[in-house]
Amino acid sequence: MPLSRLSLYGNPNIGAFTFATDSFSLVPPDMPPSALEEFSSALGVPAYKMTIGSSVLLGIFITGNSNGLILPGIITAEEQAALKRIGIPLAIYEGKKNALGNMVLVNNTDAMVSPGSDPLLCDLVRDHLKVRLHEGRVADLEMPGVCAVVNSKGCVAHPMATESELGHLREIFNTPVDISTVNRGFPYLRVGITANSQGAVVGEATTGPEMVRIETSLGI
Repeated sequence: MPLSRLSLYGNPNIGAFTFATDSFSLVPPDMPPSALEEFSSALGVPAYKMTIGSSVLLGIFITGNSNGLILPGIITAEEQAALKRIGIPLAIYEGKKNALGNMVLVNNTDAMVSPGSDPLLCDLVRDHLKVRLHEGRVADLEMPGVCAVVNSKGCVAHPMATESELGHLREIFNTPVDISTVNRGFPYLRVGITANSQGAVVGEATTGPEMVRIETSLGI
């Protein structure tokens, strides 16, 4: 089941509430069992229940890959302890901005941040996630993490991304890149998609043509 459609809390923005790498995924504590089973099956990795700063907006606050996670300073000591028990290496970013999932586009080998990003965040991404770090924009916006989704096989980007930006993404991640929307025309793809190299989960409002485009772009 490489591609599934789900909603949480009656909301199709599944990517705002969940997070996944090629090794594990994180979901809100009150995710219904049937949705949790479908989510984990689609991505082919175990799912762990978690909050960040007592919030269920996991996809907004977390960035990371199979090598570890970078979390904002709002994370509680109890949440840190829970992640450490799972065995996930953690780094805490104490900068002014905490929507790390929106700020960093990353897979297991490379990452993109916007030009002028905090050097402390750049160092954490490069060193803790063990990736090559690059700068860039998508759709002329300084939030590459919310404007595209990448795995080891491909990348799908904001529909207003320029040919130059798409070429830069291809060069950085060394994968095919295409454009799409999610949830009936929504351009901020990460909000509506949680993906890894095995599969993807998209918002329940996503149309058939959008699903085909996303599935093809991500090589799943």
